[in-house]
Amino acid sequence: MAFQQNQLGTRVARGGYGGAIDAASRNRVLRNTYWLLALSMVPTVLGAWIGVQTGFSFFAGSPFTGLILFLAVAFGFFFAIERFKNSGIGVALLLGFTFFMGLMLSRLIGAVLGYSNGAGLIMTAFGGTAAIFAVMATVASVSKRDFSGMGKWLFMGFLVIFVAAIANIWLQMPALMLTVSTLAVLIFSAFILYDLQRVVNGGETNYVTATLSVYLSVYNVFSNLLMLLGVFGGERD
Repeated sequence: MAFQQNQLGTRVARGGYGGAIDAASRNRVLRNTYWLLALSMVPTVLGAWIGVQTGFSFFAGSPFTGLILFLAVAFGFFFAIERFKNSGIGVALLLGFTFFMGLMLSRLIGAVLGYSNGAGLIMTAFGGTAAIFAVMATVASVSKRDFSGMGKWLFMGFLVIFVAAIANIWLQMPALMLTVSTLAVLIFSAFILYDLQRVVNGGETNYVTATLSVYLSVYNVFSNLLMLLGVFGGERD
């Protein structure tokens, strides 16, 4: 099961847009967000590679215990990143968090690599995620429409898939898992648009916080898209 619940710590108290800042400052925050987001992919890939090579498992024998521990670590990172978001320590903590998330992704990647076309599925998921990000970033930058009103609906949708994902730990229903993953791709794609427009419109003025929010959405789009591709497109020898 992909960790769709990763967004919980960054979605609480996300309201409308904050105070406006000048265009130059908004462009600087957006540019720094893009750069830091690109940089965050390096520890993510490194963590995933190490996890696959070492067979990393986060309490695989007890999914619920693993979930609780995962959330504890994730919330710890969220708190620390927010605490030091205005310094280089915040950047280092964010990169450490993305390494951890890469480790958490390694089990899914390892499972997909078990298919004869696994490498192709991973590249397809990467390409699909990149395409979704490019579309949402373009819309966020050029659209005159205000998407801030989506916030409460997206958060409600997130809560639905969060609860469904938790319930499926016990239910183990393949149909529910596929439904959750499909909804997660849609909801977190919209979150990318929502969060990037917050930066474009001056609602988010800290690039570390902005990067964390966008990274989690991109991560969830990729992991859930990869899961769906593995289920529907995986080929055994």
